[in-house]
Amino acid sequence: MLYAILTLCAVILTACSTDDDNTAAAQEYTGVPLVILDTDIGSSTDDLFTLEMLHYYQQQGRCKLLGVVVDREGEDCAACADVMNTYFNHGDVPVGLVRDGIKNPTVWIDYKALPTYTKDDGTPMFAHSIDDYSALPDGWQLYRRLLAAQPDHSVSICSIGFTVCLAQLLESVGDDYSPLSGVELVQRKVKCLYIQGGSFGQSPEPDYNFLQGMDFAKTFFRLWPSDVDIIFDPMETGNDIDYQPEQVISDVSWTDNHPIKQVYMTCTCDTGQMMWDPLTAINAVEGDDLFALTERGTVALNDDGTVIFTASATGNSRFQMPGDAAWRSTMLEKIRNVNKTH
Repeated sequence: MLYAILTLCAVILTACSTDDDNTAAAQEYTGVPLVILDTDIGSSTDDLFTLEMLHYYQQQGRCKLLGVVVDREGEDCAACADVMNTYFNHGDVPVGLVRDGIKNPTVWIDYKALPTYTKDDGTPMFAHSIDDYSALPDGWQLYRRLLAAQPDHSVSICSIGFTVCLAQLLESVGDDYSPLSGVELVQRKVKCLYIQGGSFGQSPEPDYNFLQGMDFAKTFFRLWPSDVDIIFDPMETGNDIDYQPEQVISDVSWTDNHPIKQVYMTCTCDTGQMMWDPLTAINAVEGDDLFALTERGTVALNDDGTVIFTASATGNSRFQMPGDAAWRSTMLEKIRNVNKTH
């Protein structure tokens, strides 16, 4: 009898030890970065470069693009993501869209007609992989589906647009994908959020992405788990990474049937567009060593769209600091080299 009891205890201890080991292994996920891109594609062209870079990294085996969440309303915006995915041979990457988001946000460069561009003979210039955009899931639903299927603490989110779908995810409840709430799902599955937003310089400015939808931004800042890391890519870090329109067109000299080149040949893109957004993808895939990151702290959102960083050893937030001219040149060349590759 005593032997049986001791044997049972040993089995229980072994099982507990195994569970602990599995949990530790999950927390130390070291595979290729699993990335979800959250984008307000259809307005600023740095969103296009970010998506292009993630496809390039994926082709190199350096990351896996799990999905694209489009947080700017309109099926035409979702179609832009679909065209990009299809062009770069990853038409199977799922796309989600937002149906109850920010109404009529500012449009800086209107290239939403990209999916309808035609060749001289009238045939479509770019292929699509999605037949019915109205059937796409809401962005927050796609988040839940993708996150639930991944290893614990493994997903990197690159947020380069509004916080609409992130806020809706965090407010979500358990469903067929996972019994966990949105907050719990983020805690369980997300490794780090790389977010383009905020201004931390000596003269902080209201952030466009936050200010356009303050209710969503406030929900995001209120509900994002304090134990899940955030790296902010603030405005000042990319302010001087200037990819001139003529450089873009020249870099894609090997073809005219390229979605980004066509946007630059069709739209007025000389608007002071800097390469803010791609810094999230570079950081997520290539790591922190390329960046000068601040110490840890917390970030709070003010009602006017500005943010406040408070240093704290237990904080979950850091932000990228601006680099020197050589660093900016290195970052720009990374983006340009993708366009030169075919």
